Amino acid sequence: MARTDDALARLAARQDGVVTTGQALSLGFSGSWLDRRVRAGHWQRLHHGVLATFSGPVGWQASARAALLYAGAGAALSHRSAAYRHEMLDRPPRPIELSIPRSRAVRPSAGVRIYRREPMPPAFGRLRTVELVHTIVDLIAGADSTDDVVGLLTDASRAGAPPAQVREALLDRPTVRGRALALELCGLAEAGVESPLELRYHRDVERRHRLPTADLQVRDVVDGQWVRADTRYRDFGVVVELDGALWHAAARRDADVWRDNAVLIARGDLTLRYRWRHVAVAPCRTAAQVATALAARGWAGTPHPCGAGCGVGRG
Repeated sequence: MARTDDALARLAARQDGVVTTGQALSLGFSGSWLDRRVRAGHWQRLHHGVLATFSGPVGWQASARAALLYAGAGAALSHRSAAYRHEMLDRPPRPIELSIPRSRAVRPSAGVRIYRREPMPPAFGRLRTVELVHTIVDLIAGADSTDDVVGLLTDASRAGAPPAQVREALLDRPTVRGRALALELCGLAEAGVESPLELRYHRDVERRHRLPTADLQVRDVVDGQWVRADTRYRDFGVVVELDGALWHAAARRDADVWRDNAVLIARGDLTLRYRWRHVAVAPCRTAAQVATALAARGWAGTPHPCGAGCGVGRG
């Protein structure tokens, strides 16, 4: 059989510069010719039976393609690799993570992590990838903390997967670790909780000290511009802003000050601003301050201590 160089070039172009030896042999190229290309440094062997038809660095997409070709029928990018494809991650993850049907077995290969699944989650795309909601559930199953789960749900919503859809996928996966917690957090996310810090405020400051329940992510027009409050006690004119970043540039801090001042002038709302350590490290002290602000604005309720060492409501 005569080899067809143009056909091989077209195939490689469709596959991110990667081909299998089986594909090349089917186009008439000999095994010895392929070996010579690799030995001369024109091509690279990425996995057993998988070749990059170029020299130099192998980018993430070519690596992902090579892994899929190596894993064979039914394989799909999953877990962090799928999250990157769904634009949930800013940086390409390593190793390449794949899922394959449990009925198949693939030998380990450098730079590839393989999960055998039954059933296989739905997957699609030119670079076959597990769909978004099932990717979220996969990542939830491997999350280390509640904060990580909230962060994943936040990323899922921003990537186009509402918490209700994630909840449905969780209900179909009864063996997922931490499933009950994830289902509860889906409910909180639907209510407006958008970050791990907001969850901690809602849970550790507000609920555990029996403070009023605030409105979350309130949008309004102030001074001719749209503004959004993380947490607003509408009946008492108290706003709580939560800054989860370790630091912000001066321009961002200045914008926050201008916004807080505009809200105070336009509506008379008092803005309290807390960072991670105030909520995560000293929730009782934060609750006491919020309760004092609410009481000054007309709240007639009584805050309660969350435990033996809590000073809220005790003098």
